[in-house]
Formats: sequence, structure tokens, C-alpha cells
Amino acid sequence: MEQKKKIYFASDAHLGAPTISNHREHEMRFVAWLDQIKADAREVYLMGDIFDFWFEYKHVVPQGHTRFLGKLCELTDSGIPVHFFTGNHDIWIFDYLPRETGVIVHKEPYLPLIDGKKFFLAHGDGLTPDEKAYKRLKALFTNRIAQKLFSWLHPDLGVGIANFWSRKSRENNQESETAKFQGEENEWLIKFAKNILKENHFDYFIFGHRHVAINLKIAENSRVCYLGDWVHHFSYAQWDGETLELKYYQG
Repeated sequence: MEQKKKIYFASDAHLGAPTISNHREHEMRFVAWLDQIKADAREVYLMGDIFDFWFEYKHVVPQGHTRFLGKLCELTDSGIPVHFFTGNHDIWIFDYLPRETGVIVHKEPYLPLIDGKKFFLAHGDGLTPDEKAYKRLKALFTNRIAQKLFSWLHPDLGVGIANFWSRKSRENNQESETAKFQGEENEWLIKFAKNILKENHFDYFIFGHRHVAINLKIAENSRVCYLGDWVHHFSYAQWDGETLELKYYQG
């Protein structure tokens, strides 16, 4: 009997982040994982903040990431669907990336039925009332006029501003508790999932964004999985048709 192929989930690689010391090594580790899973992957879900910054100007995109982009093309060319969620760092993905690499872009939560199980898939940003400031910022970033104005900046200036912002954000938050598990009662995405369950059943909620790796039972037949990241944890989730397992890349 042929073994059932697996589905893989990963998030928060932050390729190109200014605080990463060796960009080539960082990218090659993530690409090596994609190369490892391609033999038995049924689908791949990349669930946000894969790039630390991305903006599609009319004629250029941020330099780098060529090994990763090539691997995306290899996967999709071989018939493996790759789902690409926009996160808060790579929100400005328009038509170039899906056209060039064949990925399926999701800008909102995606709710597939997989092997008879209901999944709630999202990067995790801007879903709850606790993020009022971020929601205002996201409204600005998704405003077409604001996007047009940013596109008028020379790419060197635009990418420079983005890198400065990313670095300052990490410096301001490096001592914060937001990247540590806050307990089931205090995690806003877990509270969000439990509120959803009051109206609709989902077997699995899978989120990125938190840079925390957990796979937690929150109801009799429901679990929340935080995917961790590829900056510190090198973690991902694997669905084998029956079980969702949180794993760590050892390559």
C-alpha cells in the first residue's frame, strides 16, 4: 500500500532580516529543509513572514533570496502546491511572486478541509481586538494610495527604510515577553481560537507570528499549533493524514 504523503507547515523565516549575521547560511538552511521534504510532500504551507521585507516595485524586487525562489519554482513545477501566506513583514506581495514561482497566495485566513479534518490557517497577525495599534498600521500598509506613494521611493531608499524599521523593532522588543509562551489563558491567539470554537468547530488552528513553538490541546477535539520560527527554533509542523506533529530541522 502506498504511503500517504505529508503536508508541511512553516513560518517566520525572515529571510533578509538585518539582524541575521549570515544571510546565505540562513537561507540555505531553509532551502535544505524544503529540499528534504519535497520527496514526500503533498502540499507545503509557508505561513507568513518568510521574507523580512518584500515589496514588488514595477520593475524590481528586493535583491537576494535566489536559492529560495528557485526552490519554490522547483516544488511547484513538480506539481506540489505551495501556499504562501502574507505576514506582517511581507504584506506587500502582489502579482509577481505567484506569477513567477507558482505559489498560491493567501492574504486572509484559509479554512481547508484536509483528510476530513477542519483546519484554521493564518499567519496570526491582526486577528484579535488586542492588536488595535497594529490593525491601524495594517490598514495603512494595505491602502492602495500608501502603496503607490511608497513605490515612488527609489528601491535603495525604500528597502533601507524597511531594514532600519525592522532592526529598531527587534531592538525594542528583544527584552519583551512577547516571544515567550504566556500560558494558555493569556495567549491572545489561543483565546481567539477558543472564541471561534464557540460558534464553529475546527480540529486544528495553525499560526505563525508568535515565534513560539507549541502544539497544545485546547478542547476535546481541537488543538492550536504555533509554528515557532526559522531564526531560533528551525521548527515546522507535519501532517501525515492522521496526526499533526511539531518537529525541528536537524540538518
